[in-house]
Amino acid sequence: MEHTSMIRLRMSSHDAHYGGDLVDGARMLGLFGDVATELLIQLDGDEGLFVAYDCVEFKAPVFAGDYIEAHGKITKIGNTSRQMEFHAYKVIQANVDPANPSAADVLQEPMLVCYARGTCVTPKDKQRLGG
Repeated sequence: MEHTSMIRLRMSSHDAHYGGDLVDGARMLGLFGDVATELLIQLDGDEGLFVAYDCVEFKAPVFAGDYIEAHGKITKIGNTSRQMEFHAYKVIQANVDPANPSAADVLQEPMLVCYARGTCVTPKDKQRLGG
C-alpha cells in the first residue's frame, strides 16, 4: 500500500517575510511537516516525530497570494523510521498584472518550488496500526 498526502493552501501576507511579498522558504518545510504528520497517522495511527532532512532544494520563489500544493509519500519503512520525499508546487500565481493587483493565473503546469527528503520516527510503543 502506498502512503501519500497532499495539502493545498494560499500563501498570505502573513507568510511573506521578505521585500516584494517573498515567502520564506522555511514555510515550505512547515508544509512538509504537516504532510509528514498525516503520513505517519495513516501508517501508524500516531503523529510521530520528524528527525531530519537529508536534502532540501529551493527551486523557485513563492509570493504572498500564490497557491501551493505540498505532496509527500513514504519511500521506505523501517522498524521505527519512515523515509519520505516531498514536493511543493505553485499551482496558482498571484500578482501577475501590476495594473491589477488582484489578478492571478492558474498555471498550465504546476511549478516545482521546493523538493526535500527526510526521516521521521514513530516509536514502537506508539505504533497503533502495525506500520
